Amino acid sequence: MYDTILVPTDGSDSAAEAARNAVELAKRFDATIYAVYVIDIGAMWPDAYEGSILNDLEERGKKAVAAVREPAEDADIDVVDDVVTGGHPHRVILDYADDNDIDCIVMGTHGRRGLDRYLLGSVTERVVRMADVPVLTVHEPEE
Repeated sequence: MYDTILVPTDGSDSAAEAARNAVELAKRFDATIYAVYVIDIGAMWPDAYEGSILNDLEERGKKAVAAVREPAEDADIDVVDDVVTGGHPHRVILDYADDNDIDCIVMGTHGRRGLDRYLLGSVTERVVRMADVPVLTVHEPEE
């Protein structure tokens, strides 16, 4: 049913829970997981495209996708990971899904917090509304 599963991650607890669910789904269908972290350059000022700020965000992205890759590899699941620099995260995620023939997207319901989420709508909400493939949303675990 699913050969390719996309797990967009921001390194949050919600994304980690989504990754755990994606691993279980991938085991069931012998699917490949694609882990992607999006660096939103639209939120950055022009000088940030180069130098230490971008490098810091790339390092954060590498850690976030590693947090998806490691449990998947431990479960003997093939993983492709990517840190992508682009525009609006929801659009980058949707384009990535199209470009990689993704069958299902698994993502957390919480990530960015604060005023941006309420003014702009969440990335997850936009992906759910606009995706051409099923999207499994996963709530952050309760403490």
